[in-house]
Amino acid sequence: MLSAICTETMLDESHQRCAAYGLSTTEKPDFDPIARNDLSLIVEQNRVLYTHALPVMETLYDQIINTHNMVVLTDANGLIVHALGDDDFLEKANRVALQPGVSWSEEGKGTNAIGTAIVEKKPTLVHANQHYLRANHFLTCSAAPIFNHQGDVIGVLDVTGDKSSYHQHTMALVRMSAQMIENHLFSAAFDDAITLHFHSRPEFIGTLMEGIASFSPSGRFLSASRSGLFQLGLPLSALKTHTFSSLFGLPVSALFDHYRTACPGLLNLCLHNGVRVFVRAEMRRTNLTFHAMPEALARDAAPRVAPQPAASETQPRRMSSLRYLNTGDAQVERLIEKLSKVIGRDIPILVTGETGTGKDLLAQAIHNDSPRAKGPFVAVNCASIPETLIESELFGYEDGAFTGARKKGSIGKILQANGGTLFLDEIGDMPMSLQVRLLRVLQDRMVTPLGSTKSIPVNVALICATNRNLREMIALNTFREDLYYRLNGLVVKLPPLRERSDLDAVIEKLLATEAEGRPCRVSDEVMRMFRQHKWPGNFRQLTNLLRTAIVMLGDDAEILPEHLPDDFLDDISHAQRQNASDTIERIVSDMSRLEDVEASVIRKSLEAHGGNVSATARALGVSRNTIYRKMQH
Repeated sequence: MLSAICTETMLDESHQRCAAYGLSTTEKPDFDPIARNDLSLIVEQNRVLYTHALPVMETLYDQIINTHNMVVLTDANGLIVHALGDDDFLEKANRVALQPGVSWSEEGKGTNAIGTAIVEKKPTLVHANQHYLRANHFLTCSAAPIFNHQGDVIGVLDVTGDKSSYHQHTMALVRMSAQMIENHLFSAAFDDAITLHFHSRPEFIGTLMEGIASFSPSGRFLSASRSGLFQLGLPLSALKTHTFSSLFGLPVSALFDHYRTACPGLLNLCLHNGVRVFVRAEMRRTNLTFHAMPEALARDAAPRVAPQPAASETQPRRMSSLRYLNTGDAQVERLIEKLSKVIGRDIPILVTGETGTGKDLLAQAIHNDSPRAKGPFVAVNCASIPETLIESELFGYEDGAFTGARKKGSIGKILQANGGTLFLDEIGDMPMSLQVRLLRVLQDRMVTPLGSTKSIPVNVALICATNRNLREMIALNTFREDLYYRLNGLVVKLPPLRERSDLDAVIEKLLATEAEGRPCRVSDEVMRMFRQHKWPGNFRQLTNLLRTAIVMLGDDAEILPEHLPDDFLDDISHAQRQNASDTIERIVSDMSRLEDVEASVIRKSLEAHGGNVSATARALGVSRNTIYRKMQH
């Protein structure tokens, strides 16, 4: 694979180029950004890169937040098109214009990770005084070029920070993130092709280590990812003369036959160089499946004609379940955008968040929007099933496998989800012994029921959810690290209700559902209570409260405080008393003496009475002399 080391030779060559450009190490470069209209045009020209890079950048930034760093995306020429950064570092960064609209090409800014990575076409680390310009010596930059499916550099992903914040793992994170962007771009470029995911070890299928290659329906080679090129052992130019048959030693029709089966597992094929690899294939275009590929093969060889829309394409599209959940909160909107990009891509999804934030509802929405929507959605709560039964519930069992087993056995939840989606809620509560078995199922895509020696192929999309910190559990050896990295293809966090900005819209939707069409609204007074409440039970608590209030309404149409449960009103009253107490403590703590408190009260009363001492004395129940005496201190 590519080297991630900026060697002394690379630095020397870069410095020599900078001198040839006529740059001086002491000069102050031009840091003025291009005009806003010009930047908008460049962003639009790089729209595909920008769209696929943005969610990856946000995930990368979440991993380095509060480390005095920023994440930068540039175009192929080193012009910054987007940046995310810590507030405390942004001020320093602005001094050297690490902001959208500024070019960091090597010719303009000297040796730097972005510009040098573009020239070298390699991941590049430039630390402190390795920068050519002294103005940049306070920076440490780790950059990786982003390649398209034709092997051209189309941008750079970079993490730049204060030199004192350098961490040896930063470059690894940048490289992995750049490869993730490349894989997303590769998938988007070949929506109507046969796409193979392959590796010599089956557990690496579905990870960044897998190779990806695309072929036309007739088997003609189209392109491969960089990892795919490495595993195939040939340059892109040479591979373009090949077909599926010449690379894998069997006709493309073998794929069609394999995927006609109900539960196709991984194929074990031999590459042209004798290396055996495990392969999973998919046809990404939703209106063309492997069952239709023989016809597609003929179409690929025939002259191109304008396709007629299928009957289903002329019908109105079903509303997206995920879009239905988008009620105006910016955090939820970003989460939905990320999910929309991976649905149907065989990427496992891990949903985190507090209890009651709607993880199960989100999982169902993901399934409804996926190509598996017509298949089963099987939910398993790993915390609610006794530890002694969860293994048989998940994997099934043969007749007589254990005492109490029902006759004819049970196929288990995983096989019930075959062809659809398996949702494992509270995955953090799964016993360690079962985590091993689950990992094996995810790797092999085969299930062996209890009491059986026969393994059954299974094809499921996997969504998991937890309100626990799995990383902390890994540190405590209560959750397997290898399983965690198999589950977290995309990790999204549902915000708690108290942090959401769309409470009004959420309540409106819940009322429409719970009131079953009956006119019903929340009074302004009750809405003020809702806004100040912390909602420890999140949506579960809010839904139950509204359901109870609707019943208590009778024939009324407006929910008032008297329609709310007593425990909720007690919580509101306690919170108000606590807030008042906190306010008094804050005021008193700001005063060093009792006289200061008295003087403060007198001044505010005087202001309220327009400076009238007599009126102030009457209001406070003291004499005018007391007012004069207190105000002299």
